[in-house]
This record gives sequence, C-alpha cells and structure tokens, in this order.
Amino acid sequence: MKTEFTLAQLADPDIAEADKILRACVHCGFCTATCPTYVLLGDELDSPRGRIYLIKEMLEKNRPPTAEVVKHIDRCLSCLACMTTCPSGVNYMHLVDQARVRIEKEYTRPLAERVLRALLAWVLPRPSLFRAGMILARLGRPLAALLPSPKTGAATPSLSRRIKAMLALAPHGLPASGPGGGSMFPARGSKRGRVALLQGCAQQVLAPRINQAAIRLLTRHGIEVVLVKDEQCCGALTHHLGRDGDALARARANITAWLDEAKRGGLDAIVVTTSGCGTVIKDYGFMLREDRDFAGPAAKISALARDISEYVGELDLPAPQQRSDLVIAYHSACSLQHGQKITQAPKELLSRNGFVVKDVPEGHLCCGSAGTYNILQPDIADRLRDRKIANIASVKPDMIAAGNIGCMVQIAGGTSVPVVHTIELLDWATGGPRPGSN
Repeated sequence: MKTEFTLAQLADPDIAEADKILRACVHCGFCTATCPTYVLLGDELDSPRGRIYLIKEMLEKNRPPTAEVVKHIDRCLSCLACMTTCPSGVNYMHLVDQARVRIEKEYTRPLAERVLRALLAWVLPRPSLFRAGMILARLGRPLAALLPSPKTGAATPSLSRRIKAMLALAPHGLPASGPGGGSMFPARGSKRGRVALLQGCAQQVLAPRINQAAIRLLTRHGIEVVLVKDEQCCGALTHHLGRDGDALARARANITAWLDEAKRGGLDAIVVTTSGCGTVIKDYGFMLREDRDFAGPAAKISALARDISEYVGELDLPAPQQRSDLVIAYHSACSLQHGQKITQAPKELLSRNGFVVKDVPEGHLCCGSAGTYNILQPDIADRLRDRKIANIASVKPDMIAAGNIGCMVQIAGGTSVPVVHTIELLDWATGGPRPGSN
C-alpha cells in the first residue's frame, strides 16, 4: 500500500511504525474471509482491509477521528484472525492499537459512553472493586427488564442495551477468594524450576479455581510457584480501550515487580492462565520500545512470559493411569491461536492425558467476548456467541475447554455444557480433583 507521510510525521516512532505496517498491505482481501464482523455484517469498512484504509486516511492526513471511523474501529474485536490469514505479515494489532489511542485522545464520545468506559477502565483492573461490582450487578439483574428497549438498527448500542449486557454477564454467585499476592507454593519432591503465576484481575474474582489448578499441577511436578506481591493488572483491558497511559504504567509496575522477584529467588518463566493477558505481556517489549528506562527490562519480561499450555508442555507429564471417554470440545481463544500462535499444544496435552478432543467448526472465529467487547458491542457479541455455541454443539461434547476466562464466561452464558479451563482438566488427569467438584 502506498503511503504519503511527510518526513516530519515519520519522525514520530508511532507513525513510522504505522507506515511500515501500511506498506506491507497488498490489498489482497484474504483477511475479509476470517474477520468475524465482516462475516456477520458484510460491510467492507467492518473488515481489516476497510479499517486499514480508514486508519491510513486518519493518520496520513492527521485528521481527528470522525464518527464513522470510530464506529468501525469500535466494532473491531482485535481477535487478530486477520493476522493469521494475512500472507504479507501485516501487523494489524499494532495498527489498530494506535488508532484506538488516537480516538481516545482526540474524539469526544457522548457523555454516557465516556462515563461507561471510564467505569470499566477503573473497576475491571481492580479485583476488590470488580467483586463489589459483580455483587451489585447480581442484585440489579431483576431490574434489567425495566430498562428501555434499544432502537432497532442503531449504529451504536444504547446505554441501556450495554447495561443489560453487563447485568447478563454477572454470575449468580462468586467463589471465595484464592491465595493473594506474596504467597509461595513449594515444589513437591525434587525442585525442577520456579515460576511467577499471573494472578489476573477478573479471573481471580470469577474463577480462582483456575490458578489453584495450575498451582496444584505445577507443584506436583516439581515447580515452585510464587504469586508476586506488588503485581498489578497486566494492562490489557485499558490498552484495548485506548488508554495507553494507564496500560503502560501498569506494564512498568509489573516489570519492576517481576524483575525484583527474579533477583530474589530466580524465575524460569512468568506463567499466564489467561491468554488475553499473555498476549499483551508478550508485547510489553514492543509497547515500551521507546522508553529509555524500560525498553530492555520489558523485552526480558516478554521473553519470560509463557502461556500455561506452553510451559506445561515442556514438563513431560507422565502418562495418565487411565483414559477418559469424556469428549472435550476445545475452544481456541483468539488471543491464544491468533495473538500467540499457540494452536496445537493445548489439544495435544489434553489428548495425551486421556481425553477425547474435538476441534470446533469455524474455530478461527471469535466467540464475541474480546475483553469488554461483549459489553460495548453486545448485539454483535451475542450473534458471535450463538454461532460459536451452535458449532460447539455439533461435536456433542461432555465438556468445553478454553484457555481464557473471557471466552469461558461468554460461552457459558449460552450453553448448559460445563465450560472449564484446559489446566483444570490437566490437573484432574494428573491427580487433582475433577473440575466442579472442589
């Protein structure tokens, strides 16, 4: 793609990066076939290629974002299926991230939307506030029917529609909190390694059992696990809202905390059980590449970050005592298969540990969770969820496995089939409790 940035513009490292990304695009259109919003809506501007044109126009002419640009960028899930499909290696992720930052800085949204986004950015990264919010949402659920019905055909979902979506996502009950930062879990038997386990934000409130399963499995196989005391939200939630100042501040705080822990006791890896978080942590090196003080440390942390399936795959787990006849539909989270390019490891681990693993048709398409997307774009998210659940149902599973809490909540909202984390099944197969029994 031809670009016409001025030399003055190219002096900005972000514009120089955007120029490199744009020039890699050859207009082939392969991305349209795997873009969930284009598949659903059929609008070229709701495809990666269409959004690339909009972003190019905005950046090249240094124009403030228009309502039309914002509408189509907001509809992007950042599922990154386009990057898996693209034969030219266009890094759409870094381009759309830059567009979101520009929108957040230069576009004035309606007041109600500004308040909602600010609330999400404030509450979701803070587990104590998120827990309180989930309790309030559960109490407010019966009132959802009193909210006005949304206008049909509206370009942007109304505030009442978004509030209904938030209330619908609230669980009926919350589990007890898991272990907190500063906890250390010694290896059983001969010590083989030491890792930091990301505590997460929403996950530690909604499903602390996931990290508990990871701790059991890792310590059972000789890995010491530490929950780092001063760790914060990874920054993914605010990063995808275009609030880069907040996201980068959290990244710097985490880098400092993890490197301090590595100095104290050594770290072989930073293990992540939420693939959306892992994708962003692995990108810290890029996000802070221009930061004189943090560029090097950020690159070190990105190199240490491992999805739980990556790390467990290297432990050479012993063969299970018996095989299970349970059919597991494996849902490959977008952040794992497209963001981190991890596609086979989780399925192979499940299969080797005795489960019957089935691929889900249209597995490349997003379930509609995508961080806060199922709140901010609930109509599209619901359509994607229903499509995903229909595809899952076609393989007649006993359980559904996924590697990302957002996907798990989204899918569970539309099916009675139990949805569990991959690590819970692996923990069960190697001596832990059956998922749902603890």
